[in-house]
Amino acid sequence: MIGIPFPAETTLTFSGFALSKGEFRMIPLLLAAILGNVIGSSIAYGIGRFLGKTVILRWGKYIGLTEERLNKAEERFMKRRVSILLISKFIAGIRILTPYLAGINGIPFSVFTLYNSIGAALWVIVFVFLGRYVDVAWGRYHAIMHKHLVPIILVAAVIVGIVAWFKLRNKEKA
Repeated sequence: MIGIPFPAETTLTFSGFALSKGEFRMIPLLLAAILGNVIGSSIAYGIGRFLGKTVILRWGKYIGLTEERLNKAEERFMKRRVSILLISKFIAGIRILTPYLAGINGIPFSVFTLYNSIGAALWVIVFVFLGRYVDVAWGRYHAIMHKHLVPIILVAAVIVGIVAWFKLRNKEKA
């Protein structure tokens, strides 16, 4: 969560798959994921707080973060900082920028940590459980889908073909 592009949702979802297979235990998995997220975000907060806008703009230009974009993000952040701290984890890109903005704008670290931790816990739980239950559902429905997948694809292809034929025919008449 310090700005390194990493497919965190994918990792959490696959961790949920592994949890459903007994490869992980729930509490250690959730605690490790939440703690890792909170620590990474805290480092980003510190960078924003102590190194400021200049450093972020210096390195942000490589990912398209201009001063204008940062100012606009800062303005929006200050209007809705609590809700952004809580839900930003669910929005790719925004979740990386939010801790920096919190640090730059001098949000007290205790306030940042409280809302960031709640947001991280919700985010981790959602994706781990999504992976866990998708894996369970996959196990249940895979046999049914496998058995009927070819006929479903054929019917869908015929429907798409008919629709395309009618559209082309109507286009020629017009």
